[in-house]
Amino acid sequence: MSDPPPSSTPGLMTPGRRRVILMTLTASVGIFVLTSTLANVALPQIQGAFAATQDQITWIVTSNLLAMAVATPMTGWLDGRFGRRRVMLCASGGFIAASILCGLATSLEELVFMRAFQGFSGAPLLPLSQAIIISIYPKEDHPKVLVLWSMGVTIASIFAPLVGGYMSEDYSWRWVFLMIVPPAIACFLLIWTFIDKSDEAPSTGRFDWFGFIFLAVAVSALQIMLDRGQRQDWFDSPEIIAEAVVAIAAFYLFIAHVSTTEHPFLRLKLLLDRNYAVGIIIGFTFGMLYFTTLVLQPTMLQSLRGYPDSLIGIIQASRGIGLLSGSVVLLFLLRNIDPRAVLFIGFLIQGIAGLAMSQFDVNMTLFAVTWTTMLQGFGVGMMWSPIFLVTFATLNQRDVPEAASVFHLLRNIGSSVHIALTATLVVRSGRTTYSELVEALNPFNEALAFETVMGRYSMASEGGLMVLAGEVGRQASLVGYTNGYYAYAAAAILVMPLAFLAKRPRLG
Repeated sequence: MSDPPPSSTPGLMTPGRRRVILMTLTASVGIFVLTSTLANVALPQIQGAFAATQDQITWIVTSNLLAMAVATPMTGWLDGRFGRRRVMLCASGGFIAASILCGLATSLEELVFMRAFQGFSGAPLLPLSQAIIISIYPKEDHPKVLVLWSMGVTIASIFAPLVGGYMSEDYSWRWVFLMIVPPAIACFLLIWTFIDKSDEAPSTGRFDWFGFIFLAVAVSALQIMLDRGQRQDWFDSPEIIAEAVVAIAAFYLFIAHVSTTEHPFLRLKLLLDRNYAVGIIIGFTFGMLYFTTLVLQPTMLQSLRGYPDSLIGIIQASRGIGLLSGSVVLLFLLRNIDPRAVLFIGFLIQGIAGLAMSQFDVNMTLFAVTWTTMLQGFGVGMMWSPIFLVTFATLNQRDVPEAASVFHLLRNIGSSVHIALTATLVVRSGRTTYSELVEALNPFNEALAFETVMGRYSMASEGGLMVLAGEVGRQASLVGYTNGYYAYAAAAILVMPLAFLAKRPRLG
C-alpha cells in the first residue's frame, strides 16, 4: 500500500515543497493567461485572414472570456467532488487540446468556438491554484506569496506580446496558439508530479444543474445581446429584445433557485461577508479595466498609424514591464501600508493612464503610447494581490474554492461586458463623428475651394476625394477610440472609494 499524501496543512508541509508547488502553480497560471495576450496581439492578422469587422473580431476575445465565466463557478463543486489534482490535470489537458485546435481553425466561427473551448477547459486553473496557495501557506505569508504567484501573469504579459507579434508577422497567426502547446505540456507534467491528491473525503453532494443552467443561459444571453446590439441597432431589433428578456428571466430564476434550494450551485450567504461583498465588486471593475486596452490598442495602432505586429507587440510588452514594476513595488508597500490604500492608488493610476490615452491624436508618437501603456500596467501590477487579500481576508478557508470561483466569475463577466460595451462605443461614436465631419465637406465650404490650403485633399479630382475620405475615416475612428479611453478612465475613478468600505485585513 502506498503512503498517504502529505497534508496540505501549512504547519505540516515543508518549506521546500511549498516553494515547488508555488512555482508550479505560477507557471500554470502564466501559461493560461498567456493565451489572452497572444490572441490580442494577433487580432489584426486574424481580422485580415477572415475578412472580419471590428465588432466581429472581438468575439475571439469575448467568447473565451464568456466560456471562462460560465465554467469558473463549477470549480468549487468539481474540487469537492473529484479533488484538486484531478480537476487541474483535466483542465490542463483540455486547454492543451483546445490550443492545438485554435491553431488549426479554418474559419472565424470555428476559431471562436475553439477559443470558447479553450476558456471553458482552462477556467478552473486560476481559482484552484489560488485556493491551493492560500491553504498551504500561513496567513502571514499570504501577501508575499500572492505577489509571487501573480508573477506568472506579469511575466506572461511581458513576453507574450513580443513573441506573439513576431510570430504572427513573420510566420502566421496560427503559431500564436501552437507555440504555447510545449510549455503547456510541461505545466501538465509539473502538476502531475508535484500537486498531491486531496486528503479530504470527496463530496457526495449532487451538482445543482438547474442553478448552473440558469446562470449559463443568463450570462450567455447577456453577452450575445451586448456583442450583437450594435449590428442589430439595439432595441429596435426583435432579436436583441428577446436576448434581453432571456437574460433577465434567467437571472431571476437563478437568484430564486439558489435562494430556496438546499444545496445551491452558488451560496448567496457568502455575500454576507463584508470584505467579500466589497471585493467582488472591485474584482468586477478590475476585470472591466484589465482587458480593455489590450483589445483596443492593436487595431488602433495598426489602422491609424500602420504599425506592424512586431512593433505592437513591443508596445504591449511595455505594459508587462509596468506590471512587473508594480509587483516589485507592491512587495515593499504591503509590509507597512494598508492594502485598501494600495487598491485606491492602483485605480487612481489607471484612471490617470486612461485620461492620458484619451488625449491621443492621429499623429500620436511611439513614446506617448508606450509610457501610457506602461503606466496602466503599473497600476494593474499594484492591484493583483491587494484585491485577493481584501476579498478573502475574513472568509473561512473551506469556503475559499467556491468564493474564489465566484470572484473570478464576476471578474470575467466584467471583462466580457466591458469589452463589448467599449467596442460598441468605439464603433458607434466613430460612425457618428464620420457623419458629422462629412457634412462640412461640400462645395459651399469656401475653405475647400483653395487648393493651397487643401493640398492633396483636393475635391477637384477622384484621387483627392479618396485621400480626403480616408483621412476623415481616420479622424472619426480616433474619436471613437478616445471615447473608449474616457470610459475606461471614468470606471477606474468611480470605483476608487469602494476600497475603504472593506475592513482592513489582519495578517499574522
